Amino acid sequence: MSADANLEKYRSEVPPPAKPIGVYKPYVISGNLLYTSGHLPSLPDGTLLTGRVGDEVDQEAGYQAARQTGLALLSTLQEAVGSLSRVKLVKIVGLVNCTADFKEHPGVVNGCSELFKEVLGDEAGVGARSAFGLVSLPKNVTTEIEAIFEIIE
Repeated sequence: MSADANLEKYRSEVPPPAKPIGVYKPYVISGNLLYTSGHLPSLPDGTLLTGRVGDEVDQEAGYQAARQTGLALLSTLQEAVGSLSRVKLVKIVGLVNCTADFKEHPGVVNGCSELFKEVLGDEAGVGARSAFGLVSLPKNVTTEIEAIFEIIE
């Protein structure tokens, strides 16, 4: 099954492609690399998943927020290149809004990583990754994630 068909399974959960809310672009293509700006866990109706992991929400809610952020990234990616079969993940940088004592940042960012693997496949959907915990994120969102993709001609 193609990556686009895999994403279609989640169509009701996929938000529209990101639009800038400041002075930046949702993505930039340089050579054969596509760099995304940080994406937030937006729902199809535009609302955001919010809350600090370890305080206002638990790790599972953080995981689901990272998954929703992944859907937002894929929506932008599909708009940018047309077909998801034209990309390969290079790297994810995941930011988690969490308490100072929360230590499971990778488990939260797995929400995005596992989605990418499922939609893009084992080869194209798994790349390098970093996961960081921060004491706040814009609009109190639970996660913010940026990614780098290789565009395959």
